Amino acid sequence: MKDIEAKVGAFVVISVAILTATVYYVSYARFNGANVPFKTYLRDADGVEAGTPVLFGGITVGKVVSVEPDKTDPTRIEISLDVKQGTPLNAKSVAEVGSVSLMSSPVLAISTGSNDATRLRPGEVIRSQETVSMDELQRKVATLADTAQTTLVAVGTDLNNLTGDSRQLLANLNDATSNGNRKHLAGILANTDTTIAEMSPKLNQISEQALALTRQANALVAKMGPTVDNVNATVLNANQTITTIREPTRADLVEIQTTLEETRGVINNLNILLGANTQNTNYTFENLRMATDNLNELTESLKERPWSLVRIKQPKDRSVPK
Repeated sequence: MKDIEAKVGAFVVISVAILTATVYYVSYARFNGANVPFKTYLRDADGVEAGTPVLFGGITVGKVVSVEPDKTDPTRIEISLDVKQGTPLNAKSVAEVGSVSLMSSPVLAISTGSNDATRLRPGEVIRSQETVSMDELQRKVATLADTAQTTLVAVGTDLNNLTGDSRQLLANLNDATSNGNRKHLAGILANTDTTIAEMSPKLNQISEQALALTRQANALVAKMGPTVDNVNATVLNANQTITTIREPTRADLVEIQTTLEETRGVINNLNILLGANTQNTNYTFENLRMATDNLNELTESLKERPWSLVRIKQPKDRSVPK
């Protein structure tokens, strides 16, 4: 009996241990294995600390794990965070420090980005955008207040100047509408009416002359119509004649060009031939010159000794008788 109770007790203890281990494993896998790590960097992480909620499009998807200075760049803060697996963080998502309400604690807000952007893989860096701090906002408000004060002073000065100018304008208008000026304007208007009344007949006459001139111009244009048609026909015939002559003339020009090219080739061949036979020509001219000199010498010799054509030897000179 005691052995059975011991076995039953051991079985119960083992079953409880197995159940506890199973529950722990399932809980760990659910709450730890379903989170995905990411990082982002900010210059100012005021209020952000471990445990700060992470919002994606206003929905809580995780929490901040750690906040510490970047080891490679101490001027920025490295923020490590875990979000639920399946959160569609993408390359165009932007992280910044925000808050749900005016009095609530800071949160790390991530924008939804774009559906066409590439999804971020676990461990990658989320783009960030700096949030204006309260100190910087106060400085900007103070600067704006100083600028507004200066602007108000300048506007007040401009208004005073504008008021003075308006008063001067009213004074000028009062002077312009005085009794003397009104009488003067009335006289000018009366003279204008008189001038218009006197000029009306002349204007009518000028209008009638312009109409008559227009009628004459229309008649002239009507008479010029056939002449213009004849000119157009003449130009058309000239164009046709030029078109008819153009092709034969072009053929003649082509033939002349061909002849010139052939002539140029012959001249080039003659130049080449003369260049090649220049030495022979020089020799020929030299032989002709020597032959000419010999002929000249022969002629002179025949003139001096014509008997040499008959006798071979020259006769002895006759001696002077003693």
